[in-house]
Amino acid sequence: MHDGITLESQGLPTATIITDVFVSTAHAYTRLMGVPDFPYLACPHPITNIKGPDLEQRARELAPRVVKLLLEGVV
Repeated sequence: MHDGITLESQGLPTATIITDVFVSTAHAYTRLMGVPDFPYLACPHPITNIKGPDLEQRARELAPRVVKLLLEGVV
């Protein structure tokens, strides 16, 4: 989250991705950093134990949202 906020403040588009269990933390952090409306994407938790095809499927599902965030700045 911090890297995304920092890079965006320098004019570099980012697509910050977190897992859904961290949404409350992300919301609190973006408020703390002074950017309460900072856009980020959430994917299902966990990801560390997801293998091969299942992880690829998650990435395919998330990819259009990543593109939209990078190109339009909205989730």
